[in-house]
Amino acid sequence: MKKINSALLLLLASVLFPLPRGFSCTIIAAGKKATADGSVIISHTDAGPDSRIYYVPGKTFRQGDLAPVYWGIQDAGRSLEDDGEVLGSIPQVRKTYGYFHSAYSHMNEVQLGIAESTTAQRPELVCTREEGKQIMTIEQAMIFALQRYDNAREAVQFIGDLMIRYGFLPSSGDGSETLVIADTEEAWVFEVFGVGNGWTPESGKPGAIWAAQRIPDEQATMVPNWSIIKEIDATDRERFMVSDNYRQEAIDRGWYDPASGKPFIWQEAYAPLPEEYATSRFWLFYTTFMPNLREWPNRKLDPANPFKGMEPYFQVVEPLSIYPFAAVPEKKISVQDVIAFQRSTFEGTIYDMTSYPEWLVPDGKGGYVKSPLATPFPGSEMRKLIKQTYRRPVARHRGHYGMVMQLRGELPDAIGGVYWVYLDNPYFSPYVPIYAGNLSVAETYNIYDPEKYDERSARWAIDFVDNLANLQFRDVAADVRAVRDPFEAEMFATQAKLEAEALAMYKKDPAAARKFLTGYSDGKMNRVTEMFLELRNQVITKYTNNRE
Repeated sequence: MKKINSALLLLLASVLFPLPRGFSCTIIAAGKKATADGSVIISHTDAGPDSRIYYVPGKTFRQGDLAPVYWGIQDAGRSLEDDGEVLGSIPQVRKTYGYFHSAYSHMNEVQLGIAESTTAQRPELVCTREEGKQIMTIEQAMIFALQRYDNAREAVQFIGDLMIRYGFLPSSGDGSETLVIADTEEAWVFEVFGVGNGWTPESGKPGAIWAAQRIPDEQATMVPNWSIIKEIDATDRERFMVSDNYRQEAIDRGWYDPASGKPFIWQEAYAPLPEEYATSRFWLFYTTFMPNLREWPNRKLDPANPFKGMEPYFQVVEPLSIYPFAAVPEKKISVQDVIAFQRSTFEGTIYDMTSYPEWLVPDGKGGYVKSPLATPFPGSEMRKLIKQTYRRPVARHRGHYGMVMQLRGELPDAIGGVYWVYLDNPYFSPYVPIYAGNLSVAETYNIYDPEKYDERSARWAIDFVDNLANLQFRDVAADVRAVRDPFEAEMFATQAKLEAEALAMYKKDPAAARKFLTGYSDGKMNRVTEMFLELRNQVITKYTNNRE
């Protein structure tokens, strides 16, 4: 049998074993003593397929009303306010808060924030709509929590109770789910696993397994589509909350033996063996923000032998135990730091897809240079052509939308909560602020049909330029940054002044302040659409294939 080269093996692996659908969301979260401005920061990249964002005002209901439980909230093909099929209902509350609705709804008007990352679970824990009676998806639970709570700790318990009573139903592939739930004072990591097919509410058994751990104020963490909770002290209610079956389920299934004398490790009990799409991001986060915490695996490209690290035979496979639940960052983390991380494509590491030798072209002087076509986002057909396997970066060209959120207790909720949102691919997209007090979202950010291009849509405008970048990626990316970066820099430079003006207005007339902030945000969103339509025209003219 002829020897099969490693590039071909990697290509076959990417075709036969693609990254699971939905395993594309990265969370970063930092406590208020770990951030540059004293805010609690949470973030979420590559949220669900429906990138449309719109404001749902708070409402008042009658006693005895029921709240429907939907299947289809993430479906971008539905009309804007159609959340899909009704699977059941839960008791409605008397009054709800306003919140910003999307595939995964992230923030409400009283500074409760939630970030989401689909995670891996053992196959025995997976349930399907056809073979179980579970009805509570994570995105539906997030909406219920945002409508009802201003406190992270209470929201954690509420979502856990929903999952136990109504059963956790995966909606992004067959994965489990992790949330970071935060308010202006604290942030909690909430992890939920299924209990498999065959469950019914009538059984009296829990419909899920869940645990939550508080992030210390001085620490930061990340979730790369993988469980991060390890040892649990269920007696320490200041740091942990758990379902009654959090350990017993593992004992009953033979995944943990109390007689062994070994500690019960949540992460090991319910998640399968780790995969590179998760460990690579664990590595990137900790080497970026806590580089001296310990000796980390070396994943940098070696200038003397730049292709050696791409060979799986030479690559270290580290245990998950080397990555802590959270740690103190060596420098206080800012919103801009998180944005930079969300734009990462593993530049300069063995995961950098532009570093493959297939991108090298003759320089005319007897040597080679990297082609300006080299892209960190090669599509499936391009990967076949250049024989590359897919390495999942933080930024995603097949993304949908994402955010970085500031939660600040020293300001009124309407001004203190800032929801910095991007659409499509963060590598290209600008971030724009939506304040907790905003009364609406610009129409351009809630127009999107994946089957029909629409010039009114910010998502389509950004995606158009993202696709045109394939004409000459390196140079198009530079053209985008030349326009986008000053736009973002101006927003951050004037943020304090804007908020001081809004605060003075709020003290006299809160409604006027909310209207003022809404107008500001809408103006920035409309400018993004204009900017990318202009970039579209510039790029196609500058890099047209009618030129030599």
